[in-house]
Amino acid sequence: MPSYVITGVSRGIGAAFLKQLSSNPSNTVIGLVRNVADTEAKIAAWKTPNIHILEGDMSSYQSLKKAAEATSTITSGSLDYLIANAAVMSSWALFDPLSVLGQDPERLTQDLNEALTTNVIGNIHLVNFFMPLILKGSVKKVITVTSGMADHDIVLKYGVYEGGPYAVSKAAMNMVTSKFQAEFEKDGVLFIGVCPGLVDTGLYNNLSEEDGQKLMVQSSKFAGYAPHFKGPDTPEDAANSILKVAENASVANGDGGAFLSHFGNKQWL
Repeated sequence: MPSYVITGVSRGIGAAFLKQLSSNPSNTVIGLVRNVADTEAKIAAWKTPNIHILEGDMSSYQSLKKAAEATSTITSGSLDYLIANAAVMSSWALFDPLSVLGQDPERLTQDLNEALTTNVIGNIHLVNFFMPLILKGSVKKVITVTSGMADHDIVLKYGVYEGGPYAVSKAAMNMVTSKFQAEFEKDGVLFIGVCPGLVDTGLYNNLSEEDGQKLMVQSSKFAGYAPHFKGPDTPEDAANSILKVAENASVANGDGGAFLSHFGNKQWL
């Protein structure tokens, strides 16, 4: 009976993970969110008794600590999969380069701090709190949802200056994944970062005309990188792809600490 903890399940890919994994009644699925009541109301119609929604704010050390303690009670002290999905990406920093964002230094500092606090520091605390449970699990896999925007080569070759604070945080988290792998490989734990590709999570809804034009510039870069690309995946398809990559990966195969796409390689789109 595999057990899963997934962060950020209130919407998007996180909600898709929650629904897909809970469809197997033998799974124990625990979702962490900031607002438990709202999320429980959203999923009430699913009628899946194997879901447990806990408060888990990625910017709050104490919140994550309590979530780990509650999870241990639910799972009798063990955990098979930890899926670090929750992240912040501000609409303010979606398209402009860092030099333009830096014209508002206070806003840029705030944006970077929020991205690093949630996407990096929060995940470090998350892993540290849940690692005792993972070490007692039978699968021992930690999956981080990362981004091809953190690929140094793609950024340089195609001039992808957009989304700076988010990309910086994801690049940092890729190193965190490697560091944890270096520490826990001896214990048989697999840490892996998987990019879901471009996913329609509503981020680009209701853009201003100016931002719409900037999106077209970014899209032309993506088209240059992947001429075959037809458009974003659904959250459901993205969740399914990430889970397949994670299932196929193993420490024995040398996948520990890997930074992969939803295709299981370095093709981001």
